[in-house]
Amino acid sequence: MINRGYYGTFGGAFVPEILVATFDELEREFRKIKADPAFWNEYRDLMGSYSCRPTPLTYAENLTKHFKGAKIYIKREDLNHTGAHKANNVMGQGLLVKRMGKTRVIAETGAGQHGVATATMAAKFGFDCTVYMGEVDVKRQRPNVFWMEQMGATVVPVTQGSRILKDAINEAFRDWVTNMDTTHYVLGTACGPHPFPEMVSWFQSIIGKEARRQILEREERLPTRVYACVGGGSNAMGLFAGFTDGDVECVGVEAAGRGIASGQHASRLCSNDASVGVAQGYKTYFLQNSDGQMNETHSIAAGLDYVGVSPILASMHEKGEARFEAVTDTEVIEALKLTMKSEGIIPALESAHAFAQAFKEAPAMSTNDIIIINQSGRGDKDIFTIADAIGDPSWRKFIMEKAGEYNA
Repeated sequence: MINRGYYGTFGGAFVPEILVATFDELEREFRKIKADPAFWNEYRDLMGSYSCRPTPLTYAENLTKHFKGAKIYIKREDLNHTGAHKANNVMGQGLLVKRMGKTRVIAETGAGQHGVATATMAAKFGFDCTVYMGEVDVKRQRPNVFWMEQMGATVVPVTQGSRILKDAINEAFRDWVTNMDTTHYVLGTACGPHPFPEMVSWFQSIIGKEARRQILEREERLPTRVYACVGGGSNAMGLFAGFTDGDVECVGVEAAGRGIASGQHASRLCSNDASVGVAQGYKTYFLQNSDGQMNETHSIAAGLDYVGVSPILASMHEKGEARFEAVTDTEVIEALKLTMKSEGIIPALESAHAFAQAFKEAPAMSTNDIIIINQSGRGDKDIFTIADAIGDPSWRKFIMEKAGEYNA
């Protein structure tokens, strides 16, 4: 164990001895780029020319009128290239990989957005790319698998364990141990061993820095609250980074799935089902049994269906620096339907968790209050899951006809 990278009592780098030198190299190179203003300028130029940054801050006028409470703004990370905030982290790590001289990248993915972003980065920079994805997530996020493969990535379905995100992370680490000389693991969220939580949060901080500047330009004051969904925590860390001076309440929203009482959820900070432990190289709250074995999790959003949470968010939770809530699958679908019909915007199922909690609170707030919801991704990837949840008969007819064309 390397005794660094702690946030309160959380974090650390619990890595096998064979990976210690690799992590030392990664931290050393990360420290160099973080201290180099030229790197941040190169990164911002790349994101501006390739990923449509700065993303807009959209005033949700119709939702504001609907709730008759706080003025609602939406930070549009869905308008990043590849459709999610994941591009911020992946492109940053891609520039780092170039400096380190490695030729292959690997990644894990749940919702598929991180996998698509990594495959995109690998295609642009000329890296070989392998993406590990739980077999369950491969089935529910098939469109993203299609795009990853078309961009030249090898997608490996993981059939071990629960066949979801945590199992994909385990397989990615196994790959890295045997290929560390040529390969960099592009971890997709603010979890894992040090320095990943700090590094991913640093790249994602571009969200909060932009949002703060944009709301000051529009309203000449800061928002009352900002909302972000929390799976591993990368988009929440990104948004919160712009509002950590104590004047703005940061609200993270976890997946309550079929309800906390059902036990079928992915709520680490808002339920009593999680406890502090060490897994996948770091210390945080995990949904685990008394023997330390990871429990099965559930969320309608593949990207939130994870047993752990960022050690930085765990520390913020314990220090009262952020408030955490949880919403159910049913509440998420209702928030998604309202957003689509009111604003013509389709949030990803992950992002819709933040919308659902904001919609609970906005009506009770003053019309002088301002809130910002981080739309971490777009809902195109979720069309099969959303159509099933809504029970749209026309979509079902389309699928059956398409299956007939394939003689299925």
